[in-house]
Amino acid sequence: MKDIVKGYLAAFISAVTYGMIPLFMIPIKQQGFSVDAALFYRFITASLFIMFYLFYRKETLRITPREVFIFLILGLLYALSAEFLFLAYDLLSPGIASTIFFMYPLIVALALGVFFKEHITFPTILALFIVLIGVFLLSVKDVTNFSINYVGAGVSLLGAVSYALYMLIVNKSKISASGIKVSFYSTLFSSVYFLVKLWVIGTPLPIPEVKMSLLLTSFGIVTTLFSIITLIYAIRMIGSTPTAIIGVMEPIVAVAISIWIFQQESLTTNLIIGVLLIIIAVMIDILKRKK
Repeated sequence: MKDIVKGYLAAFISAVTYGMIPLFMIPIKQQGFSVDAALFYRFITASLFIMFYLFYRKETLRITPREVFIFLILGLLYALSAEFLFLAYDLLSPGIASTIFFMYPLIVALALGVFFKEHITFPTILALFIVLIGVFLLSVKDVTNFSINYVGAGVSLLGAVSYALYMLIVNKSKISASGIKVSFYSTLFSSVYFLVKLWVIGTPLPIPEVKMSLLLTSFGIVTTLFSIITLIYAIRMIGSTPTAIIGVMEPIVAVAISIWIFQQESLTTNLIIGVLLIIIAVMIDILKRKK
């Protein structure tokens, strides 16, 4: 019983810490620090701490040439999912962008049906229909003129697609590495992606002040390290379905931070209904796959 309680607590911490991304990213952007540099520090910080954790568990970092190739792709997709999400912050708002991003489980279900010939059930079709309505409501800026930020919604969806592809490869590539090792190489190669991008575009990497360095370190530890470690622990303790259900806290936390801490958006009827519809749609898909 104690393990079950610990598992649910770990799942809750994982969802909340991942949903806290706007809490760190908004101040970083407000201070004019490069988003690419911030993401580099986020991923390199997380990968270093995960590496120490692997050493603590006496788990080797050795991987096969095939796994190197797979981890490079995973790192690229992980980096792109973060890049699209934060780009969407400027086009929509952190709360709305995070909510649209949260529909990635449905994209995974759709991809499994289209590319892997898995049966697409009625609950999945229903969930996809509901999520389309939810995205529409979140994207409507002016109810009277039905003005929709297509670009913002599209960029958020690209982030969701990138993360869905990441999940598909993890599940279908049949790699023997543990979940924590997959996370280590994913974050490591993601940091390499942003390091190369910073070098190509000529963006300076040095951190201007101590306050920013603390903010960036906290960003990596809380939203990536804590989220990954507790997620893996929760799946071990209670399974993937309950962990995924508790994951609905992610967009709720992001929306709450966006509204009540930074006043990035207003608590409108459209926002409430849109968020609830997307959460309901994802829940339908998760419960459908419970077997």
